Amino acid sequence: MAGHSKWANIKHRKAAVDKKRGKMWSKCSRAIIVAARAGGGDPSFNLALRYAIDEAKTANMPKDTIEKAVKKGSGAAGGEHYEHIRYEGYGPGGVAILADCLTDNVNRTAPEIRSLFDKYNGNLGKPGSVAFGFEQKGIIVIEASRISEDKLMEVALEAGAEDVGESDGAWEVTSSASDFLAVKEAIVAAGVEPDSAEITMVPQTLVRCDETLSAKVLRIIDALEDNDDVQKVYHNADIPEQVLAKLS
Repeated sequence: MAGHSKWANIKHRKAAVDKKRGKMWSKCSRAIIVAARAGGGDPSFNLALRYAIDEAKTANMPKDTIEKAVKKGSGAAGGEHYEHIRYEGYGPGGVAILADCLTDNVNRTAPEIRSLFDKYNGNLGKPGSVAFGFEQKGIIVIEASRISEDKLMEVALEAGAEDVGESDGAWEVTSSASDFLAVKEAIVAAGVEPDSAEITMVPQTLVRCDETLSAKVLRIIDALEDNDDVQKVYHNADIPEQVLAKLS
């Protein structure tokens, strides 16, 4: 999920992952298989695979399960063929939503996603109808007590970060997608393991949501994330931190 407070969103997402661990691991395996099949099984030379493995580790996926997915993807040709598709639309209150999918059957996935948008008072749009309002960025989040602002700024900006800000008791480091890995590695080399590190779609504008609208937006987001083919959901809802806190 993307929104106003990354730290609040992370805590909410971690709680959700704990409840849906099996489904999350299945999605991570799919992403690893696709990345390994496309670029080989060595994450040193396959950045997409490296990112997919990092996501799996964040979801506490066992090492042997990750290795099995890599071997499956980099093995002999055949097996499942997955296609990446991005669905775009609007949720309640005009909130923009992107849903990135990996599917082996577009004829199944497309109507399922459309049905979810319709069910939760949203509207599925055409390709490009929403994505223009988002920008791909690397976002690294670290609990503020774990490193000083001066030290983090020194390390991150020298490695190519664009900005270091504070939100809800955490530092948020922003970089371009191309500099993300260098910034992350510099922070780790400084002795700090990020609480969250990902390349994500950052909204350029936010839709302010009250508690009632937030509940409606979270329902459609949760429904999309629960779909087996949906890998990531991005949105531009400014959801109050106290609402997320109730759900964490």
